[in-house]
Amino acid sequence: MNKGALLSGRFNEGTLELVAGGSWTAVHAGELEELIDQWLARTGAENGESGPSPARQVRVDLGRVDEFDTYGAWLLERLRRSLRAREMEMHITGLPGHERELLQTMHNVNQPMPTEGAPGHSPVRMIRNAMQTVGRAMSGIGADLRSFNAMLGTLSAAFVRILLQPRRFRLTSAVHQLDRVGWRAVPIILLITFLIGAIIAQQGFFHFRKFGADIYVVDMVGILVLRELGVLLVAIMVAGRSGSAFTAELGSMKMREEIDALKTMGFDPVEVLILPRVLVLIVALPMLTFLGSMAALYGGGLVAWLYGGMDPDIYIERLKEAINLTHFKVGLIKAPFMGAVIGVLACMEGLKVRGSAASLGQQTTRSVVKSIFMVIVLDGLFAMFFAAIGM
Repeated sequence: MNKGALLSGRFNEGTLELVAGGSWTAVHAGELEELIDQWLARTGAENGESGPSPARQVRVDLGRVDEFDTYGAWLLERLRRSLRAREMEMHITGLPGHERELLQTMHNVNQPMPTEGAPGHSPVRMIRNAMQTVGRAMSGIGADLRSFNAMLGTLSAAFVRILLQPRRFRLTSAVHQLDRVGWRAVPIILLITFLIGAIIAQQGFFHFRKFGADIYVVDMVGILVLRELGVLLVAIMVAGRSGSAFTAELGSMKMREEIDALKTMGFDPVEVLILPRVLVLIVALPMLTFLGSMAALYGGGLVAWLYGGMDPDIYIERLKEAINLTHFKVGLIKAPFMGAVIGVLACMEGLKVRGSAASLGQQTTRSVVKSIFMVIVLDGLFAMFFAAIGM
C-alpha cells in the first residue's frame, strides 16, 4: 500500500532531529515541498535569516522511507544547501547504499563553479589546489593498484578451483570469446601490422640510402618488429578492440543487475564471466602477435622490393642473418603477460560501472587508457629485464 510522504521532528539540545517516512517520490511532490518548507521556516533557513536558530545541526533519519527517487534525493539536497547557507550541518542516516549513490549524484548537480579572478585565488591557494589535485591523483593510483591486486587474487583463486574441478570451467564461453577476440581480430591485425612494417621499411630506405646503408633496413625491420613493435601494436589494438568490449559488456550487465542475478542463482561471476575472458586473452595474444609480426615482415619485404629495389631473395637471406630465435622469443614471451593485464583491467573497470550510461562510457574510456598505458609500461620493464639477462 502506498503511503504518503511523512516528515516529523523535534528540537533536542541544539539539534533538529527529523524522521522521514512513507514515499519520497515525485508522486508526492506537493506534500514533500510543503513539509520541507515548514521545517526550513522553523530553523530560520528558508529566507537565509541571520537571527538565532533553535538548532545548529540537523539529523535526518530515512530508515522509515518506503520509496525513494530522484525527486526525493533532490529535495534532501536542497534542504542541505539551504542549511549550509545558514552555517548549519545536516547528517543523514538510515539510507541504503544504492540510494546513497543517488543522493551523492544530486549533491554534485549544479554546484557553483569558481569564477576567474575571484577573491582568494592567490598563488598560495593555487599551489594548494595543485597539491590537492596531485594528492587525489596519487590516491586514485593507489586505489587502482589495490583493485588490480584484488581482482588478480580473485582470478587466481577461481583458476585454482577450476584446476581442482575442471567441470566448472565454461568451455563454451571460452570458445566463443576466443572466436571474438582471436579469429575475428585477424583481418584488422594483419592489415595494421602490414602497413606499419611497410612504413618502417619505406622510412628506413629513405634515410639510410643517404649513407649507402640500404641493407641495414632489413636488420632494423626484423629486430624492431619481432622484439618490440609486433607485440606492442597487437596489444594496443586488442586493448582498444576487445578490452573496451569486455568493459562495456560487464558494465551493461551490472547496470541491468544480471551479475547480482548470477550470485542469487549460486554462480560465481568471476568463474562465469571474467575468467574465460582473461584466459582467452592470454592464449590469443601470442597467436595474434605471431601473425602480426609475419605480416609486418612481409610488408617490409614488399616495400624493399618495390621501393628499395632489393630482390626478395636478398631480403630473406639478410633477414635470416639479422634475426635469430632469441628475437622471436622475446616478443612472444611478453604477449601472455600483456593479455593478462588487458583482461584484468578491462574486467575490473567493467565492474566499477554505476547505474548510468555516462558511467559506462567513462569506465570504458578509462579501461582503454589504463590498458594501453600498462602495456607500454610492461614493455619497458621487459626491455630492461631482457637487457639485464642478455637477451
